[in-house]
Amino acid sequence: MFMKSTSRFALAIATSIFALCAHAEEITGAGSTFVYPILSKWSADYSAKTGVKINYQSIGSGGGIAQIKAATVDFGASDMPMKPDELDKVGLTQFPVIIGGVVPVVNMPGVATDQLKLTGPVLADIFLGKIKRWNDPAISSLNPGVKLPDAMITVVHRSDGSGTTFNWVNYLSKVSPEWQTKVGEGTSVQWPAGVGGKGNEGVAAYVKQIKNSIGYVELAYAMQNKMTTTQVKNREGKFVSPSLESFQAAAANAEWAKAKDFYLVITDAPGQASWPIAATTFVMMYKIPKNAKQSKSALDFFKWSLEQGQSQAKQLDYVALPDSLVKQIEASWKAEIK
Repeated sequence: MFMKSTSRFALAIATSIFALCAHAEEITGAGSTFVYPILSKWSADYSAKTGVKINYQSIGSGGGIAQIKAATVDFGASDMPMKPDELDKVGLTQFPVIIGGVVPVVNMPGVATDQLKLTGPVLADIFLGKIKRWNDPAISSLNPGVKLPDAMITVVHRSDGSGTTFNWVNYLSKVSPEWQTKVGEGTSVQWPAGVGGKGNEGVAAYVKQIKNSIGYVELAYAMQNKMTTTQVKNREGKFVSPSLESFQAAAANAEWAKAKDFYLVITDAPGQASWPIAATTFVMMYKIPKNAKQSKSALDFFKWSLEQGQSQAKQLDYVALPDSLVKQIEASWKAEIK
């Protein structure tokens, strides 16, 4: 009897310890689909090294902000930064983790990747529904020698709250007064034309399926799905292709040290080689976390990612953060997160 009770007690203790350890070794996060490819890679490598599991829901930036505000996750991720007064109101802090680029992708048989040249105003007119056919004079004049079909353009946009959308429409608002007036910017907008796909994955899938379509995705999704990207004219008047180099050029002009709470949007960046639709993913966490141990585990993960995960970032077509910015971020953790 005594032995049986002792065994039960020991089993109960062991179960409790196991449950406590299992709980402590799982970090939860949600949000940006833009960051998902590199976050997934970092999570797998970090888990193999430490045993800590990162459970990340790729539900879009709007969902990530909503979940961290509701305190249902340890961190939220968004490609749209929160304004400093919004952060203060709910007790959050934020920091950038990666820089990439939003790129137009087309499904046009016979047109090679980066062969098609587009400008910001032309992209805005296509997404406004004003330019309806691929052989419109506004497009053909930019592309002499390219055989453009006399075909209707199908616009594909996001259907969910999205930081990728935020950066896309933020750029269109900067280059098109009509877009700014009629549509504006945000993680979701009233689209004048087109069909909606959920997540970067959904937009990529629709563009691949619909002939003569155009959409916008993060570069890693375009590369992984072997999609046709385009050149875009930047603010210096140069046509540039989406690449690590053009993203890096845009990032090099960002003045993070002057950005309160890292609030900075780097679309339409200056610089001869800058990609005009560069984007940053931000992580949001509580300054006074409800679970300090979970918060510390999350910060340990991001510290490892920012310091050790740079080579993985390059492999997946993201721009690694410069060392000076990483030091600035880590200093902010010490100052703001208890």
